[in-house]
Amino acid sequence: MSGTTSVKNKTYQTGYTISLLGASLILLWIGLFKFTSTEANAIKPLLENHFLTFFVYDYINIQWVSNAIGTIEIIIAIVLLFSAKFAVLKRFAGIGMIAVFTVTLSYLFTTPGIWKIVDGFPVTDFFILKDLMLLGFGLMILNDK
Repeated sequence: MSGTTSVKNKTYQTGYTISLLGASLILLWIGLFKFTSTEANAIKPLLENHFLTFFVYDYINIQWVSNAIGTIEIIIAIVLLFSAKFAVLKRFAGIGMIAVFTVTLSYLFTTPGIWKIVDGFPVTDFFILKDLMLLGFGLMILNDK
């Protein structure tokens, strides 16, 4: 029995590490991309149609808003990476991931035209759906002891 438990623990730890590195890479990559004008303009319709962020462009220009979001994503990526070595950071990484990915997923419901019907089937920009898995991983990290 202990051999089976050891394999399960090793498999779990490998999966956890891959998920942690993957989530960190995604957050870092997307965070860095926020510093481009392409991404700044791409996220504008999401933010200006959301009940939490509709007003930001009244006070800050498009690129600065995108840079701020990118900075937050990069910080969460770094905290998540360091949480592998420093367990005290897991809580902060989990909270950050939960906040970011809950808001991101809510754009599916607040952005006009984000859902389209293709061949009778509702579809959206599938890149946003990855956030469902990342939200789940954030919840796991938050509760990981």
